[in-house]
Amino acid sequence: MANPLFDRLFGTHAGKATPFIRLADGTVLSHQDFLGTAAQIAHVLTQTGLTPGDRVAVQVEKSPEALALYAACVQAGLIFLPLNTAYTADELSYFIENSGASVVICDSRNEATLTPIAKSLSAGLETLNANGSGTLMDQAAAMPLSFVTVDREGSDLAAFLYTSGTTGRSKGAMLTQDNLLSNAETLAQEWRFTADDVLLHALPIFHTHGLFVASNVTLIAGGSMIFLPKFDLETVLAALPDATTMMGVPTFYTRLLGDARFNSDLTAHMRLFVSGSAPLLAETHVQFETRTGHRILERYGMTETNMNTSNPYEGDRRAGTVGFPLPGVELKITDPASGETLPQGDVGQIEVRGPNVFKGYWQMPEKTAAELRADGFFITGDLGRIDADGYVHIVGRNKDLIISGGYNIYPKEIELVLDEQPGVLETAVIGVPHPDFGETVLGVVVAAPGQTPDTEAMMVAVQKQLARFKHPRKLIVIDELPRNTMGKVQKNILRDSYKDMFQT
Repeated sequence: MANPLFDRLFGTHAGKATPFIRLADGTVLSHQDFLGTAAQIAHVLTQTGLTPGDRVAVQVEKSPEALALYAACVQAGLIFLPLNTAYTADELSYFIENSGASVVICDSRNEATLTPIAKSLSAGLETLNANGSGTLMDQAAAMPLSFVTVDREGSDLAAFLYTSGTTGRSKGAMLTQDNLLSNAETLAQEWRFTADDVLLHALPIFHTHGLFVASNVTLIAGGSMIFLPKFDLETVLAALPDATTMMGVPTFYTRLLGDARFNSDLTAHMRLFVSGSAPLLAETHVQFETRTGHRILERYGMTETNMNTSNPYEGDRRAGTVGFPLPGVELKITDPASGETLPQGDVGQIEVRGPNVFKGYWQMPEKTAAELRADGFFITGDLGRIDADGYVHIVGRNKDLIISGGYNIYPKEIELVLDEQPGVLETAVIGVPHPDFGETVLGVVVAAPGQTPDTEAMMVAVQKQLARFKHPRKLIVIDELPRNTMGKVQKNILRDSYKDMFQT
């Protein structure tokens, strides 16, 4: 027996003095340094009584030690539970209780708040700060630099990731070693990652994108990362000449495009820019290619599945699509009511099946049965279609579907028209209650810097291009759209804000 995830991601780098993590201040940690830190942390965790299968809840700032904590959990057979640094004490209390976490690791500034919560739930508590200080690393400093890897099977759980919980309580997605490993292997191959790659890493590591895509792909390829605590424009511009690849969310790329220093000279040596976690506007694709000569590679994934599709590394990367299903991943479009597969080109719910698909929701058998079919297909909750060339298009979330007067309306279709209008930076289309139609369409518009969109002209454009039942009843202009930490527009907040707009 062995530990497949640790062996493939970390074990092959044992003893290597090659660079792994490069910090903005010039500090470089080798693979050997990193694994030594992970081993020391693994000793601390196991000496507190943790055994394979125990959960470790982690809410800390991004740092090399925080990533080493993930490696330590994998090596010790513990289940890693990363938590958004924006979560409140009440939210954390739910996650700790629901997961049955044996230990909570937090920033020192949250220690006083979380200590009574952890104590009431019989969980231990340690601290870890962004600079590597805290009780966890104080203890780790005295520990050996090697740790005997705990045997695990591919079907054993490696991590919990909690969904955003916009409709009810967050669900703990159970991810196995095979889920994480299969996806890392596939992405490294599809995106041509090698030991020569240097990834510019400015994503958080409490989320699939920064942890299980960016970090795991770099690890499995044996490459290195410029490991930044967050996206800071000046720091990223300064770091780009030393990188070969970058992964980001759409706001990373729009911010770069907003600076004249970001040009083809600065990116001439880069081989790949990847975007995900939220849709990238077609206009951003065009601007980016015009400015740099690079075409951003967009892909599609979820908390429960890691990555499902990708635009091709070699071939046409089409704006407005998320490419093709990854090798080993099956994707189909089905009727939400019957579950029957729909003809190519029709809009329906996206279902996926493959080694990347999670094991189920922790202690929620009813939710698992409702979303994970007996044949292994996961009902993603996303609406999409497959075009004549096989490219997958995401239309929106099932819960964002607007039903007005009995008609199904897909917000993305309207947003694409609105986004093309002069003076518009971006838009969000939502359904709000209406006394006659049940729901009606509301368009929320964000103006481009220094511009004032003509909402009347925008309505005329919509009327020319879309059927009458799809027309927004009103367009309103706001300063910015509400987003979560990964850049996704939070339409639930917009719906709540404007729910009474047309009520009598």
